[in-house]
Amino acid sequence: MTQLEHLYDVIVIGGGPAGLTAALYLARARYRVLVVEKEHFGGQITITAEVVNYPGVERTSGAELTETMRKQAQNFGAEFLLAEVEGLVLEGPVKTVQTSRGARNCFGVLLATGARPRMVGFQGEAEFRGRGVAYCATCDGEFFTGKQVFVVGGGFAAAEESVFLTKYASHVTVLIRGADFKCARAAAEAARSHEKITVLTHTQVEEVAGDSALRYLRYRNTQTGEMTEYRPAEGETFGVFVFAGYEPATELVQGLAERDEQGYVRTDRNQRTSAEGLYAAGDVCVKSLRQVVTAVGDGALAATELERYAAEMQKRTGLHPTEPEAAELIPQPEQPVSVQKSGLFSPDMLTQLEAVFSKMAEPLRLQLLLDDRPVSRELRQYVQELERLTAKLSVEFAEKLDEPYLPCVRVCHADGTPTGLAFHGVPGGHEFTSFVLGLYNAAGPGQALETEVKQAIGALRGPIHMQVLVSLSCTMCPELVTAAQRIAAEHPEISAEVYDLSQFPALQQRYKVMSVPCLVVNGTQVFFGRKNIRQLLELLSSL
Repeated sequence: MTQLEHLYDVIVIGGGPAGLTAALYLARARYRVLVVEKEHFGGQITITAEVVNYPGVERTSGAELTETMRKQAQNFGAEFLLAEVEGLVLEGPVKTVQTSRGARNCFGVLLATGARPRMVGFQGEAEFRGRGVAYCATCDGEFFTGKQVFVVGGGFAAAEESVFLTKYASHVTVLIRGADFKCARAAAEAARSHEKITVLTHTQVEEVAGDSALRYLRYRNTQTGEMTEYRPAEGETFGVFVFAGYEPATELVQGLAERDEQGYVRTDRNQRTSAEGLYAAGDVCVKSLRQVVTAVGDGALAATELERYAAEMQKRTGLHPTEPEAAELIPQPEQPVSVQKSGLFSPDMLTQLEAVFSKMAEPLRLQLLLDDRPVSRELRQYVQELERLTAKLSVEFAEKLDEPYLPCVRVCHADGTPTGLAFHGVPGGHEFTSFVLGLYNAAGPGQALETEVKQAIGALRGPIHMQVLVSLSCTMCPELVTAAQRIAAEHPEISAEVYDLSQFPALQQRYKVMSVPCLVVNGTQVFFGRKNIRQLLELLSSL
């Protein structure tokens, strides 16, 4: 029996419902499958607070639903890798998936990369993105507490998120270009009947404007042509949330597989694309309905077809994947490390910690800077629990000196010299994994870097101080946090400090932050939106 290093029967690109379902089916059928995800497992639905239309599940959240899917796939032996796919080589029976953490080989590839929010294109939309124009209610809703909010869109997301935004906004006005909502009657009625929501049909946004934040909105009635202008009270601002659908993330297969004029991948009834060995599932496909239940169906169908394809390739090539290793989000321990039970960290969190502790090349010192707020007591408990779990971490209480944003934990080498990494607040929520990876990168050897990326980091001219402003509920923030910390851990003149904005309203006001993630470079230059390590390096190199 012939074997090949890093050979899988199938590699799934994308860890949303479609990809996770396919992984579950393939692993259960005893095929070796790897799911590669660049941000967070679960996909876009993880930002949905409430899911009530998934058959067999009366009520849950998007994050809970997809985490259950992930665990099911993992229990059957599916493997998981947090990395960015940078290229595909589809020629021949053995395909190559090139990732930021090295190449992986397989017989079949499933593209399940989903979609991202679509911009409408009104004047000022791009200019004020992050300064009043937003696309994620879960991530950014809290920044508009007590303020007027406008929602652009007439689909399910617009209806559902307008109701969600009433938790924060003083009032929500929904601007629908058509004659009515285009979604289930129940969702539309919930928005229409809400006392804090006004729905305007046949209306489209023409322009937004302002200074450091939004101060002006102009919209038009498409039937009468009447223009309406909105200006908040002097000194106040407002928000515009855009829910105008999504555009497929299919750039990876451009020139490899047939796509329609909107960029969606064309497939046959069995989810096969025009490229041999390449299948697609979920929101990347040409289809009439994009829901979790249809994504799951796509994933199951694609997996069934890929089982047949992989079996055929095994027979044709004589190659057989090795037995799957334990699936984890971060490197596995080479030797078992005994991590005690914890009342603070879940079993899944302890598993991640165990992997990191076993791989850390050097011990680290965590310096605590605290004040008298309850959040400081929470951070103290958090860090001391980490210390209790491993001998590779020690904790010391440092002088506050002139640090204005407390509490803070600084990651230092064993001798007390700084690594350049720090977290202000408590690294929980979606920032737990990024904090853990930060420890791993600071202690070494850290996440693998391609030669060109390592050279690009070395070429940066310091000092560079990065402040990454996040919300713990934001699913888009960890990618930027991880990239910034990886660069800082590699370069002695670069630092990356992360701030939970919910704890530091003064910082939010200082930089006029109305959306996360937000990156501040050297205290003066402000950028919004998620970035991987290559995109961040390109940005830093241009400054």
